[in-house]
Amino acid sequence: MFGSRKKVRYAVVGGGQISQQAFMPGIGRTGNSELAALVTGDPVKAEKLAGQYGIKAWSYEQYGELLASGEIDAVYVATPNFLHRDHAVPALEAGIHVLLEKPMASSVEEAEAILVAQRRGGAKLMIAYRLHHEPGTVEMITRARKGEFGELRYFTSTFAQNVREENSRGHNGYWGGPVPDMGTYPLNAVRNLFGEEPISVHAVGTKTPSRGFNFHDTVAVTLRFPGERLAQFTVSYATAPSESFTLVGRNASIHASPCFMFGPKVGIAYVEKTEDGETEHRFDPVEQFGNETEYFSDCILNDRHPEADGEEGLLDMQVLEAVARSLDTGETVMLEPRTRKRSVEPDQALTLKPAKQPTEDDMINIIPQSA
Repeated sequence: MFGSRKKVRYAVVGGGQISQQAFMPGIGRTGNSELAALVTGDPVKAEKLAGQYGIKAWSYEQYGELLASGEIDAVYVATPNFLHRDHAVPALEAGIHVLLEKPMASSVEEAEAILVAQRRGGAKLMIAYRLHHEPGTVEMITRARKGEFGELRYFTSTFAQNVREENSRGHNGYWGGPVPDMGTYPLNAVRNLFGEEPISVHAVGTKTPSRGFNFHDTVAVTLRFPGERLAQFTVSYATAPSESFTLVGRNASIHASPCFMFGPKVGIAYVEKTEDGETEHRFDPVEQFGNETEYFSDCILNDRHPEADGEEGLLDMQVLEAVARSLDTGETVMLEPRTRKRSVEPDQALTLKPAKQPTEDDMINIIPQSA
């Protein structure tokens, strides 16, 4: 398929903040990937953003034409969550590989439809869990799974930011809100640290009176895991920024912060505590979006199955949907026992140097996410 060409050609579907701030600069750090197209409904972005990168712009109405054009090999889908299926399914059915932003969709039904399309079309699907390729995160997961912290007992986390109501995240209901957007990070972290899937979910949410969100803007979630393990995380769209997690085992605890964010100056770090004292582990900032793209393109070029595949995305989706049910009913939601076939491997950690990110003022026609 690729012949002597060694780079995977990507179309960016959705020209919002995450595409402009992170993916489009980051892909330039890779050695096996290149930008080839932009799909947008904004004529200003079509002219200026595509012009900035020297690529062709296509409208959403032309999406099917783009998929059949022979000008791309893969798409990076970064539209709002409720539009993921609309853009992932046609690409996969056309044999175009898909790097899909998390969460995978806005319902389990939609996520399952994406998996059906992947199996039908035979193209590769990877969910954009960028931290699966970040060295500090991979080290923590690897050490936890090897038992270096002893039998793991509980996990707690906070992830919060102050989001503008005008941003698309601020007015599209639960699936545009803090649990799918931010809660996916601690959820995915604890699933991989424990190496287990949760068996029950309970959630409590509040709405800040002075804010205009159409969902619970602050949510606390409790998960039970096999072996009487517990995990709790709180996420918010209505507070000062905060990000950390603590993992406690029989022999050691680790406290990680920063642990979820990205940027040219953001290096993941954690403090390990044992009876012998404390050890600080710090990691240099890496190009997280370039890392995940480099990994996915390598899977495409060498016909390997990516680790953070549709199954990984679906497992998170099942929990996120259970959180929504718990918020609606006030009840604990039981989950079917599940296992996963793949896990994060040490060699997935990559160390591409961070790309320079544009400021909010530099980006084209966006409503900034942060208030």
